Amino acid sequence: MQARLKNPVMLIPGALQALLALDKSTEAADVPYVTRKLVHLRASQINGCSVCVDMHARELKKAGEKDERVFAVSAWRETPYFNDAERAALALAEATTRLSDRADAVPDDIWDEAARHYDEKGLAALVVQIALINAFNRLNAATRQPVGAWG
Repeated sequence: MQARLKNPVMLIPGALQALLALDKSTEAADVPYVTRKLVHLRASQINGCSVCVDMHARELKKAGEKDERVFAVSAWRETPYFNDAERAALALAEATTRLSDRADAVPDDIWDEAARHYDEKGLAALVVQIALINAFNRLNAATRQPVGAWG
């Protein structure tokens, strides 16, 4: 696949730095790095962003995650590989990524389960991370960025 144009965040001065700063701003919240990357991988799978699926699977492997967990993210409900907090974060990621799939975009049961595992700051960090990965997915998918182009 060939990109339609250079990645937009490389063409707009300050865009990449702004997105990276937003990402960094959530690090102080009590959401583990691996959980953030699982959320990134799941949203990227839903959005069909090959660049981000590749990137976040590699990040998880580099963080020491086993193949079983990385390969099973798309089927997290049917596998024993994820703890309750990760499952809550993945459900929140799916609902927040698929906003128009239901009348109540993020149903109370999904939100409440996430709130059982994450405090207010953690929930805020998850929502920001989900919004951020969706932005990256849309930038990459719209311009057909090729896998591996990120480095």
